[in-house]
Amino acid sequence: MVKNQIIGDRGTRPSPLSSEDLAVLRDDLREQRLFREDQLRQIAAVPVRADEAVPARTDEPVRRRSAAQTEVRVKLAASARMVLADVEAALDRIAEGRYGRCQLCRRAIDRDRLMIVPQARYCARCQQVREAGR
Repeated sequence: MVKNQIIGDRGTRPSPLSSEDLAVLRDDLREQRLFREDQLRQIAAVPVRADEAVPARTDEPVRRRSAAQTEVRVKLAASARMVLADVEAALDRIAEGRYGRCQLCRRAIDRDRLMIVPQARYCARCQQVREAGR
């Protein structure tokens, strides 16, 4: 029989967040927001269409590489937008006084987990269940 260990769930009560912890987490989230906004600006500054960046007379390997680079930029932008939305939602939860509670089971999210993933919406157990269901 294999036992699954859940990161951040040691079978003890979650550590409560102090006002100092909350201030650190808020600052971290704001920094992440600035980083993601800057990242999206930089990605947007690069031409998205492969045919804009590569002349028609260019050989096929260069066109394929350009198309792959465009695909990477599009995926990076989508990922950055997703993380930015998570960060914004976490900042909203802080402002509303709902931060640090799992959105599924409503239990407190472990302090150590929030220090690593400050935009976490779920406790470690619920996150594991969600990921297993994919």
